[in-house]
Amino acid sequence: MEQMTVDNLIAIALKEDIGDGDHTTLATIPDGVRGAVRLLVKEDGILAGVEVAQLIYRQFDPSMVMNILIQDGTAVKKGDIAFIVEGPERSLLTTERLVLNFMQRMSGIATETHKYVECLQGLNTKILDTRKTTPNMRWFEKMAVRIGGGENHRMGLYDMIMIKDNHVDFSGGIANAIHTTKKYLEAIGKDLKIEIEVRNFTELDEVIATGGVDRIMLDNFNPRDLKKAVAVIGECYETEASGGITYSNIREYAECGVDYISVGALTHQIKSLDLSLKAVV
Repeated sequence: MEQMTVDNLIAIALKEDIGDGDHTTLATIPDGVRGAVRLLVKEDGILAGVEVAQLIYRQFDPSMVMNILIQDGTAVKKGDIAFIVEGPERSLLTTERLVLNFMQRMSGIATETHKYVECLQGLNTKILDTRKTTPNMRWFEKMAVRIGGGENHRMGLYDMIMIKDNHVDFSGGIANAIHTTKKYLEAIGKDLKIEIEVRNFTELDEVIATGGVDRIMLDNFNPRDLKKAVAVIGECYETEASGGITYSNIREYAECGVDYISVGALTHQIKSLDLSLKAVV
C-alpha cells in the first residue's frame, strides 16, 4: 500500500513536470545517445533522497543505471559525489530537476533534524515532526526526518487520535472528548493510541482524573511549568512538549524530562541543501 502510494506520487510529479514532453531536450538531444551525470554536493549537511532518486529513475526509464557512492543519512561535505547515473541523455536531462527537487528538500530536512537531535545528545527526549508538511510531499518529508535521526509523530489523521484544543472545546470539555473517543474506537473496532493536548494545569488535572489516554501534549508550557507537569504525570502517561520551542531553547525544555518534543519547523521552515547534477564528460 505504502509503496503503491509512493510510486503514484512520483508518477504525478513526473507528469506535472513533463506534461506532453520535455520539448527542449527532445529538440536538442539525439535519440539513443547515452551519457552519465554525477550528483555533486555543494554544501555540508546530511544526505537524504538517494532511495527516492532510485525510484524516480527506475519508474521513468529502467535502462538507467545508478552507482550509489554515498547512502542516505550520511554526513556529506562540499565537493562529495553522492552517486553517478548512466543512461540515455534524454532521460538524464528530463529527470534532472525532479531528482534535485526531492533530494535538496529532503537533505535540508534531514540536516535540520540532525542538528536538533545532536543538540539533545545525552538526554532521553526524542524529536518528533508534525503534520505541517508540504501537500503531497508528506511521505518524503517524514522519511527525511527519520533519515536525520528524528521520529515521526502520526502520518495523518487516520493512524492516531490527537485530541487538540478545538476538539475539546467543540465536544464540550476534556472528559467528554475522551469518553466519546473511547466509544467511537470501540464501535469501529480500531485500536489507536490516544493523545490529548492540555493548555494549563487545570486541564492537566482533568485529563489525569479522567484517564483513558496514552500521551499528554503540554502545549506552550514554559520550562518551569513543563518540569512541574512532567513530575505530576510521572510514569502514568507519555509526555510531549510543543509550542514556542526553538533550536536555541530546545535543550532547556528537554532537560525537564519530557519524553517527546514536536518541532513543526523541521518540515516547514527549512532551507534546502545545495546539490547539483553535473554531466560526466
